[in-house]
Amino acid sequence: MTHTEPLDIRCYLVTSGTDRHTVETAARAAAAGAGMVQVRAKQLPTAELLALLTAVAEAVHRAAPATRVVVDDRADVAFAAMHAGAPVHGVHLGWDDLPVEAARAMLGPDAIIGLTTGTADLVRRADALSEYIDYLGCGPFRPTPTKNSGRTPLGVEGYRPLVAETRLPMVAIGDVGPHDAPALAATGVAGVAVVRAIMTADQPEDVVHQILRAFPHP
Repeated sequence: MTHTEPLDIRCYLVTSGTDRHTVETAARAAAAGAGMVQVRAKQLPTAELLALLTAVAEAVHRAAPATRVVVDDRADVAFAAMHAGAPVHGVHLGWDDLPVEAARAMLGPDAIIGLTTGTADLVRRADALSEYIDYLGCGPFRPTPTKNSGRTPLGVEGYRPLVAETRLPMVAIGDVGPHDAPALAATGVAGVAVVRAIMTADQPEDVVHQILRAFPHP
């Protein structure tokens, strides 16, 4: 792990959508205590993704300066936003994206870099790259319509052995709801990544608070 400040990934929001609602919900979640926001818009053209990332990052920073903002997949877009002075902190990568070594070289030692896993083999491979990575995403927890990874859902009990395979903090993802947080917290994961449960909530603050109650403060 190269990022020196401790990461609060207990409640990790992954955005959906590309409109003002996306920006406003991310800011509301951050103000309520979500420590990390990942901007995910896989189909958006590069320039539009950069604009969305910048808008989310600026809104989140105004609402909660300690919350960290990363972008899904696109180290180049993270670099462009950071170079322009936006409060963007890094990237979350998959195995088909830019290798983590290259992303670290591009973004620098202070950037936050996450990597997706979901099997013991992938966790071990990621742990071997821990000098470049700050945390692992791990899933799916259960089948989810927002992303088809092709991996077998882990369920609660699937996380405990995976946590034991790595020195890196791990976030559970894949149709996680706030009611799942206590059981997942007991497996040793550092937090849960949530998409729909926050993005579609009338009161996203309530969802964030419920998740945070399940995890000890970092």
